[in-house]
Amino acid sequence: MKSVEIKADMDSKRKLLMGLFWTNRKAARTEGCAPFLIQKIETKSTTYIANETQCLKLSGDLLENVLMNIKDFKLVEFFINLGEEDIKISIQEDVFSVSTTKTKELEDEIIAKIEREAKKKYPSICFKFPRRMGVYD
Repeated sequence: MKSVEIKADMDSKRKLLMGLFWTNRKAARTEGCAPFLIQKIETKSTTYIANETQCLKLSGDLLENVLMNIKDFKLVEFFINLGEEDIKISIQEDVFSVSTTKTKELEDEIIAKIEREAKKKYPSICFKFPRRMGVYD
């Protein structure tokens, strides 16, 4: 597992989306066009699990709960599948961590990119990505 501290002055939603976006983008280089599927999200009080026909989306109460936990410096974990790669992301306080099962070098690539993007006032995120994750506001 590799980690980076995000010291930038940005809100929790932007930190979350930046981490998910660059994880998706870097993993897609090795896994191709396989879908980015959030299988499970764990917060201190709640566990969200995808059903058999649909992956989790970051909308409504789920997004609100995740962001509240991030703002309150509580651990939030994402279990993601992209092709043959299983990815675990955790966010606590200002620390973003990633662990991969298939391609360990991918962890270094993701962390290095997030570290570079976090230094920018407005980190790069594809404008379509939040909607694909279920975030509409």
